[in-house]
Amino acid sequence: MTDSADNEDDERLTYADSGVDIEASEDATAALLEAFGSDLRTEYAGLIDIGDRYLALATDGVGTKLLVAEALEDFSTIGIDCIAMNVNDLVAAGVEPVAFVDYLAIDEPDEEITNQVGEGLAVGLEQSDLTMLGGETAVMPDVVTGFDLAGTCVGLADKDEIFEGEAAVGDALVGFPSNGIHSNGLTLAREAATRNHDYTDTFPLDPERTIGEELLRPTRIYTDLLESMHDHDVRAAAHVTGGGWTNLLRMGKRNYVIENPLPAQPIFEFIQAEGNVTDEEMHRTFNMGTGFVVALPDEQAESLVAETDGQRIGRVEDGKTVDIRGLSLE
Repeated sequence: MTDSADNEDDERLTYADSGVDIEASEDATAALLEAFGSDLRTEYAGLIDIGDRYLALATDGVGTKLLVAEALEDFSTIGIDCIAMNVNDLVAAGVEPVAFVDYLAIDEPDEEITNQVGEGLAVGLEQSDLTMLGGETAVMPDVVTGFDLAGTCVGLADKDEIFEGEAAVGDALVGFPSNGIHSNGLTLAREAATRNHDYTDTFPLDPERTIGEELLRPTRIYTDLLESMHDHDVRAAAHVTGGGWTNLLRMGKRNYVIENPLPAQPIFEFIQAEGNVTDEEMHRTFNMGTGFVVALPDEQAESLVAETDGQRIGRVEDGKTVDIRGLSLE
C-alpha cells in the first residue's frame, strides 16, 4: 500500500476523525475495569478455574457494519460476523468455543430482519461447531434507532491449552488470511466509500460485486486452526481487529518484524484511495489482509504452514513496535 497521491486535495480521513478514537476507547475500557477490578487471565477472554479446566467467556458485537446492512436491506451475513468476532477471540486465547447466546436490540419488531439475522447466526454456528443456548430480543424504541446485534460465547480449555500469551525473541510469526474488512474499521470505511459512491454502485475493483457487498463480506472464523496451533506449541496469538496491526503488541511488548505480509484485498486499496488515508492509518485501523497471527518456535513454523493456509510472515525481536511495509507502529 502507498499513500494516496491522486487525491492530495481531498481531506485525509482518519478513524478518530470519523468518530472512533482507539486510544480513547482503550482508556475508557481500562477505567471500567479499574472500577471493579478484573480477574482476566488473557488478552482476549476471561477465565474461570473450574478444576482441571478453564471456563472462558468473550463478548462482542458487529459494530457499524450494521449500517451497511441496513442501507442494502441485507441482513443475511451479519449473524456470521457476530459469531466470528466472539469465537475468534476465544481461539486467540487457545480456547475451544462451545456455546453462544445473542442479544438483539431493535426499535420495532421486524420479522424479515430477525429472520435474516437468524440465518446468518445459523451459518456461523455451523462453521464454528457451536451450540446456541438462547438469546434475547429487546424492543426498545426509546433507546435504539434501527437495531444492534451482539453476543457472548463460552468456551472450555484444559489448563495446558491456554496460550502463554507472550511471544519470545526468536519466534516465527505465521499469519492467516482475512476475508476482507471483517467487522472493524467500518466507521472509517463507510465514510471513505460513500464520499463519491453509493453502496449499490459497482465495486470498481470487482465488477461482479457492489461496494456494499464487498463491505459485507462476513468475518472469517478461525476455529479450524485450534488443533494445529496446540500441536505446534503456539505461544501467543493475535486476532487482528480494532487497532489493526497494533494488535500484535497484545502478544507481549516485542518488536514484530513483518517481512513477508499477506496481500491486502482490493477493498483496502479502494478505501485508502477514496478516503485519502495514509498507510499508517490504514495499518492502525484495518487487518490489511491478515486476520489472525501466531507466534511460535521458529523450528515449528514450516510444519504449521504445511497443515494450514498460513504463511510465515516475519519474526520476533527485542523492542516494542510492529514493523510492516516501511512503517513502525507503536
